[in-house]
Amino acid sequence: MKKKNEKEGILLESGTNEIEIMKFRVLGEFYGINVAKVKEIMMTEKIKPMPHSHPSVEGFFKPREQLITVINLANYLTGATPEQGARDLFIITHFNKMMVAFRVDSIEGISRISWQSIQKPDRTLANGAESVATGIAQCDNQLVTILDFEKIVAEISPETSIQIEEIEQMGERDITTAPVVIAEDSVLLQKMIGTSLQKAGFKDVKIFNNGQECWDYLSSLRNDPDLYKKANILITDIEMPIMDGHRLTKLVKEDMRLK
Repeated sequence: MKKKNEKEGILLESGTNEIEIMKFRVLGEFYGINVAKVKEIMMTEKIKPMPHSHPSVEGFFKPREQLITVINLANYLTGATPEQGARDLFIITHFNKMMVAFRVDSIEGISRISWQSIQKPDRTLANGAESVATGIAQCDNQLVTILDFEKIVAEISPETSIQIEEIEQMGERDITTAPVVIAEDSVLLQKMIGTSLQKAGFKDVKIFNNGQECWDYLSSLRNDPDLYKKANILITDIEMPIMDGHRLTKLVKEDMRLK
């Protein structure tokens, strides 16, 4: 898996706007995760239950002296607790200094696709709330839901995510006129970053839902004499539908006016 992650890093850094998706099944449905987020795949092991934990947390196990929390993805996604299969697998990830294993039914392979082919799900599919899906992609004639694993971990264990209170502890900051442009597809992170910047003294903040929208805005300012009064600081997510952060920053750096 190490070689695969190194390959993924080279791929993304090149700004090709592509991603490698590991496809897996949960209760018969196809889901996906960015290969770069996967540390390894493991056979399931005996798990020690964790008292008073979230319903989707099965417990933990300790392979190679490393404590790993196990999340039952079927339970999180549907609320059901199906019987555990002998062929179940653990997808091992690392988020916010926390090792997490997600139980899945099977691994179905890896597909390389363009971010342009990934569509953000309509919010009506989640009753108006932000979906746990990063996007929907067509992989080998299958519709695959790419999950936001950071959001899953943050919902199950909020204390492990970034807290606004940590920003407030920094105290008051002088107001700055430097305009900030943000590319971020997560509504949750849009609010968190926007609020944090406001508290840090940045009052001119523009937020876009993906790299393409952000690039269109920056491109429109290319010949504006007041460019740096409208866009001075760029903050971007890496994984976004249509255009990712690597592609966005590559385009900006290659533009003689915007770089």
